[in-house]
Amino acid sequence: MPDIFQEAIDSIMEPDQNKALATVKKHLDADGDPMTLMNQGFIVGLNKVGDLFGAGRIFLPEVMRAAEVMLAVSSTLTEALGRSSAAYSHIRITAATVKGDVHDIGKSLGIALLRANGFTVNDLGRSIDTEDIIDDAVKHGSRIIATSTLLTTTMSEQRALEENLKKARLKGKIMTLVAGAPVTQLWASRIGADIYAEDASKGVAGVIRAIEG
Repeated sequence: MPDIFQEAIDSIMEPDQNKALATVKKHLDADGDPMTLMNQGFIVGLNKVGDLFGAGRIFLPEVMRAAEVMLAVSSTLTEALGRSSAAYSHIRITAATVKGDVHDIGKSLGIALLRANGFTVNDLGRSIDTEDIIDDAVKHGSRIIATSTLLTTTMSEQRALEENLKKARLKGKIMTLVAGAPVTQLWASRIGADIYAEDASKGVAGVIRAIEG
């Protein structure tokens, strides 16, 4: 593995924002491709952090610090990515954590990666009413609504979103993405969601497949 990719991985796992941003600068100064660094470096590091957290080897504060570094990296890379490719800049996504849930680490990471890939994302924040989510999507012409939940008690809000879209005759015009720790492909299929995001990087891949399909 090239040293620059390993530096990116290490900067997320440590986590060290200064090191991460220095790695980005070094790569861009050498005319490196922004998405290659993101995909083979920072996303690999982020996935490793997730694996360590899932195994109980690191704790939530460390995950949050890694997420902050990832967001800083994404913000820095967005301009460069916009210069290199604007293929998805016209695709708008409305994103929110569902009503009753105030967790947003996973959502923030997903948004960071979507923006890094050129998508225009409007982040409504945490504990957002279903009607407000739909209103925002309609107002801004969003192609996709992405919702996240960490609690089993608020998963029903994702089902309510699907039902409300159908009532408003917007289902099919607006696609939906569901994500969160208790969310599964079975749940996504059961409620009629278009995209299931097992993690941030797979969510981006799912969005691209849905848009290009």
